[in-house]
Formats: sequence, structure tokens, C-alpha cells
Amino acid sequence: MHPKVKVCTLDQFDTNFQQFLICNLDDFQATFQELHMPHKNDFYTILFVDDAIGVVQIDNATFHLEQKKIIVIEPGSVNTIDFKKNASGKVICFSELFFSLRYNNNILHHFGFLETENRVISEMPEWQTEKFESLLKLIHQEYLLHSEEGLNVLRSYINIILFELERLFSQVTAGMKTALKSDKIYQYKKLIEVHYSKHKLPSYYAGKLNITTNHLNKLCKEETGKTAGDFIRKHILLESQRQLRYTTLSINEIADELGFESPSYFITFFKKQVGNTPEIFRKEN
Repeated sequence: MHPKVKVCTLDQFDTNFQQFLICNLDDFQATFQELHMPHKNDFYTILFVDDAIGVVQIDNATFHLEQKKIIVIEPGSVNTIDFKKNASGKVICFSELFFSLRYNNNILHHFGFLETENRVISEMPEWQTEKFESLLKLIHQEYLLHSEEGLNVLRSYINIILFELERLFSQVTAGMKTALKSDKIYQYKKLIEVHYSKHKLPSYYAGKLNITTNHLNKLCKEETGKTAGDFIRKHILLESQRQLRYTTLSINEIADELGFESPSYFITFFKKQVGNTPEIFRKEN
């Protein structure tokens, strides 16, 4: 465990296409040893696991790899990828910037499955598996050409992959509301990720979005059933759990990192949300 979680950038993994990467799973782990340790990425990672024995940890969730799986890891999540033997399958990594250049604006938030907490598919029909295999083969071939015009082709392929994943996740979460269609809510979540340690009231973010606090709260309630304040508390809780689980920072240091006035305020907040103190959570995790 380290004092702070390392943040990996995509250019550390590939020098030719700094915003995109596709490779075989066994090459991925063999080349990038930091995957074994808790780390954050500033890019999206999609694991297409055909055969492997190991574990993928994403924040507070653990996924064992005894069968075929598709696992989507979003930027900012603390994760470890640990295969116990040579793994077969593919991995795709791409940045938000890489994808947004395809459309001159970012439409990633229109894919509802990226807004769900559990982004793992364990079962799918054989025809869907074959479709992904064909797409991944085409993407890998295009990637190896390393041509400038090929970048737009790769973006188009990623768009197709995301639409196929949207269909799969929609089947898994049938009856659940997973898509956050509001641009304002997407912008709100992004603002929270940047400013949560200094600004813990919805009014600040409403001002940034040029809407009233009441309107922001109404949008959140209509789309998700949660209040604007719930979004802030949820993110602060997630960050605190990441710090407690994956770093050696003291409770006092974590409270300071998260912008609490004192450790006692942090402890009270955490216990109200989780039911246990930060110390007990750390010992149990």
C-alpha cells in the first residue's frame, strides 16, 4: 500500500497512439506491471476476457475471472488487474478526448451503461460473442497500421463497440433506469469530481451550470430519484473509501484531503453513510 494511489495516463502504455490502445490481455499484463497494484486511470478500459484465472478489483467491487467476462473500468476508479496465468482476450483503452474528436463534442454520457455502478457482463449469446470477436479483430488490424486516417476509423469502431455494450447492459438491467440523458447532470457529475473537496453544496455547482439550485435538484430527482446533495455525498464517500482502502494516509490526512473542517466532521459523515467508523472500514477492507 502506498501513501497515495498512482494515476496512470494512456501515454505511459503506448507511444504511437497516445489516446488509444488495443492489445492482447497477456501482453497487457506482462508489459504494464503497475496493473498489479492499486492505481487510477485517466482513460476508459474495456477488458474482453475469453479465458483467465484471476481477479479484477474496481473500488469496492471484486470480480473473479473463472468465465468469459466483459469489464468496463471508467476513469478515476481505483483498480487492480491480476491474472494468475496467461490470459486470452483483448483490452481496449481510450481517452475521453480520443472519442470526443469523432463528434466535435463528448457524447459518452449518452451511453447509459457508463453511468451504472456494475459494468460487468458475464453471460451473452454466442452470436454476440462472435460479433465482438470480429469487431476486435478488425480494430486490432486497423490499430497496427498506425495510419493517421486510421484514427477516425478506430473512433467509429469504438462507437460501434459502445452501442453493442449498451444493448447488452440494457438487457441485464431491464426495468432499471440507467441512462442519464441530461447534459446538465453529466456536467454536474464532472464538476463534482473536480471540486468536491472544496465545494460541498449544490448551490456552487448550480451557479457553475447557470441554473438555480432548485432546478438542479429537480433535474436530479426526475432523472435519478436522488437529490443534488446525494450526488455530492456519494462522491465524497467513494473517494474516502478509496483513500482508506488503497492508501496509508491517516484518518486526519484523509479528512484534510477531502476538505473536511476537522477529522471529527469526517468521521461523523462517514459513519452516517456507512454505519461504521473509517478505522473499522479500513481494518475490514
